[in-house]
Amino acid sequence: MQAPAFDQAALEALAQRLKALAREAGFQRAGISDVVLGEDEAHLRDWLAQGLHGSMHWMAQHGDKRSRPAELLPGTVRVLSVGMDYGREPEEAWENLRAHERAYVARYALGRDYHKLMRQRLQRLADRVANEIGPFGFRVFVDSAPVLERALARNAGLGWIGKHTCLIDRDGGSWFFLGEIYLDLPLPVDVPASNHCGTCSRCIEVCPTRAITAPYRLDARRCISYLTIEHEGSIDPELRPLIGNRIFGCDDCQLVCPWNKFARRSDEPDFRVRNDLDRATLAELFAWTEEEFLRRTEGSAIRRSGYSRWLRNIAVALGNAPTTPETLAALESRREIDDPVVREHVEWALARHGG
Repeated sequence: MQAPAFDQAALEALAQRLKALAREAGFQRAGISDVVLGEDEAHLRDWLAQGLHGSMHWMAQHGDKRSRPAELLPGTVRVLSVGMDYGREPEEAWENLRAHERAYVARYALGRDYHKLMRQRLQRLADRVANEIGPFGFRVFVDSAPVLERALARNAGLGWIGKHTCLIDRDGGSWFFLGEIYLDLPLPVDVPASNHCGTCSRCIEVCPTRAITAPYRLDARRCISYLTIEHEGSIDPELRPLIGNRIFGCDDCQLVCPWNKFARRSDEPDFRVRNDLDRATLAELFAWTEEEFLRRTEGSAIRRSGYSRWLRNIAVALGNAPTTPETLAALESRREIDDPVVREHVEWALARHGG
């Protein structure tokens, strides 16, 4: 599709209009970048070459399309990056981590899955612009294709990539989701965000499994988010005690980040807590049948882990929980389960309690 022709003044006005519409659509931040990602491509290649992506083989399957937007969508010359806040009260998270009989779920997954909500809003935004200026080439992404979203968002001025590899906005912390619209419009670009981590290393020091092996370098194979969401099969026994009560994801590196004192609590209805996951006990969640799991996680990011990994993760957390009648009864209830991976982790957990 041939992009409409505009003079420079019209392009500047369109860029401002696009960002204004993004904020009207409920995105707290928006910016425009070009598609040059040479340094980030080199960083990604090195990360993949070292095998730090673990079993996430799709990270390498698309070649350089992740770092070359025009190869993913021919004609792309600009990217609109947006951010949507999902922030919650940090003390509630710390309270859950301290209450070892409770389950800890990453804050982003407590409500409905953000992908559909953001994708629909971005699509409506792009359609609205097309109605105003005529047809143009675009495609909407929300973690749905090989996109180097944090690098693009940094170049669009939304924030810098912190030492924990998450994006940080100096005015809003890191508790926000990212989405993109690839565009064939040569819009003026925004100023990339500068790095403000300084000498701080709190995220590196707090990581339970030491997955942040150096500033800006994450070994996914040790990351609790990877282990509880992406990793299939058995979890390394040496890492299990370090997982604590985290059954889906981990937020520690964000919880200690001083920039998150500026994070804004989200009022988006879709992000409100479902199934009391901010206070549910491990024993309660371990008792869910597969039918109940599928029903309760409909429209949730948690569905991605699947029922087997859900039980495996909770078994590990129960192994790290206080030795109580409730803990032991929950584990005994799954001791004869058919799933060999879950059964292995249940036996490990019971052994931790001397059973």
